[in-house]
Amino acid sequence: MNEMISNKLKLLPDQPGCYLMKDRQGTVIYVGKAKILKNRVRSYFTGSHDGKTLRLVNEIEDFEYIITSSNIEALILEINLIKKHDPKYNIMLKDDKSYPFIKLTAERHPRLITTRQVKKDRGKYFGPYPNVQAANETKKLLDRIYPLRKCATLPDRVCLYYHMGQCLAPCVKEVKSAEYEGIVENITSFLNGGYKKIKQDLTEKMAAAAEELEFERAKEYRDQIAHIEAIMEKQKMMMKDLTDRDVFGFSVDKGWMCVQVFFIRQGKLIERDVSLFPIYQEPDEEMLTFLGQFYSKANHFKPREILIPESVSAEMAGELLKIKVVQPKKGQKKELVQLACKNAKAALFEKFSLIERDEERTIKAVENLGKQLNIYTPYRIEAYDNSNIQGTNPVSAMVVFIDGKAEKKEYRKYKIKTVKGPDDYESMREVVRRRYTRVLKEGLPLADLIIIDGGKGHIEAIRDVLENELGLDIPIAGLIKDEKHRTSELLFGSPLSTIPLPRNSQEFYLLQRIQDEVHRFAITFHRQLRGKNAFQSMLDEIPGIGEKRKKLLLKTFGSVKKMKEATIAQFTEIGIPAQVAEDLQKKLQDK
Repeated sequence: MNEMISNKLKLLPDQPGCYLMKDRQGTVIYVGKAKILKNRVRSYFTGSHDGKTLRLVNEIEDFEYIITSSNIEALILEINLIKKHDPKYNIMLKDDKSYPFIKLTAERHPRLITTRQVKKDRGKYFGPYPNVQAANETKKLLDRIYPLRKCATLPDRVCLYYHMGQCLAPCVKEVKSAEYEGIVENITSFLNGGYKKIKQDLTEKMAAAAEELEFERAKEYRDQIAHIEAIMEKQKMMMKDLTDRDVFGFSVDKGWMCVQVFFIRQGKLIERDVSLFPIYQEPDEEMLTFLGQFYSKANHFKPREILIPESVSAEMAGELLKIKVVQPKKGQKKELVQLACKNAKAALFEKFSLIERDEERTIKAVENLGKQLNIYTPYRIEAYDNSNIQGTNPVSAMVVFIDGKAEKKEYRKYKIKTVKGPDDYESMREVVRRRYTRVLKEGLPLADLIIIDGGKGHIEAIRDVLENELGLDIPIAGLIKDEKHRTSELLFGSPLSTIPLPRNSQEFYLLQRIQDEVHRFAITFHRQLRGKNAFQSMLDEIPGIGEKRKKLLLKTFGSVKKMKEATIAQFTEIGIPAQVAEDLQKKLQDK
């Protein structure tokens, strides 16, 4: 614990509020809330902790806090701060999808569609459904039973749906509003849980058709009944009422929490959601934070009521969510909460070994690598590699690994602009200069460790740029391959020396993954660029094809293979003169 943190701990108030933990770059890495700030924040820096909490504490270089007037204000502020800063140690709900609904449009000739957007357009919305497959299955069932139009715009003649009895053909026939009203009423009743009555009506119609010897029609009714049973009655009825509700249960073990959510719609358990994450506060407080994020960041639909375990404050949950919160004491609702907790405990037990194994490969490998190199734990590793063939189309690529895992959205590609000929060192200088000039200008996070696919010369070239030109002190290591092009040695330090990493260690396997990934990324980019340039240079040899026509050909055909298969007529159709088209075809055939 540094002196600044020690002094700030003495000034913490005996009041509720939120605290923000920061790393050495000033990045917020954790946001928490507390009933008494002084007790909670001090607890991080005293006593013993499990591995994940110790990892958080080791990264903390500073903290700040915000006092609130009540616990509920602290809870709401915590959720807003997590949204704003997206700290890496907080609960991460990445399920930003919106859930599908079934919609009855308010058009003159209504349609039944699935949509993820609920608008104020007089349409009727039913749902949400747990996934698009569930919504589509239900819609297909309704399409078979009720003959609403299927096409977005009315055609000028009847389609196959009309012949199948699944459309009233408003494109060529006059359909009265009363007929639509009856269909809309039936669909609404069906989706609001009245499908049993629909099934009974169809059963009566099937019997009547059979009596009148209309066996084809009776068969259609029979098939519709079978579809209802397959889709609507395959789920177990969980509640006698038709209230939409979510049931929450959780389990905690070894500093991890698993939350199970049962989605009950129209009295049926239709889907569940499982979330597994490390916790740094008391379980009941983490559960409140989870509830706030669950219905905001993850865009989950708020039901009429939710059921939660007795250990969580129903008053705070209700004030936070603005919906009815129930802590059942007995009966079926109590059994549902217990069932959710039981499932959470089972999921935590099953997945814990996988989590430990994944951590062994990633974050623990990163921590061990930091110890081997005697540097801060390199949570953010950037790796660079060059690619060219005899100096042509030189490129470089950068990949990023955070906590031992590839962060592909941060990968970057570079075309070498200032270096002439095959000069790996100068190419590396240019790329690192461009990268870190931008990092400093835009305030982007610095790497904790830079890895180069190369040896001493590459390391010294980069060190010169970072230290002498940009004034940065970032550890740099080089990876050398053996004669079989496999990761062999790690160069590091000043003066440079080989770091003896055990070949069967997870940190060595991590370096192999990083080296293979940056090499793959650089080679792929180089091949793409080389192929594109070769294609363009071939077109440059043909009289009559300038930049404009070159772009037109590339946009239309995309590859030499497709252009070889094209006819002169296809070239002239896009505006290429006949003589130029003939020359182009001849050139392609010669090639």
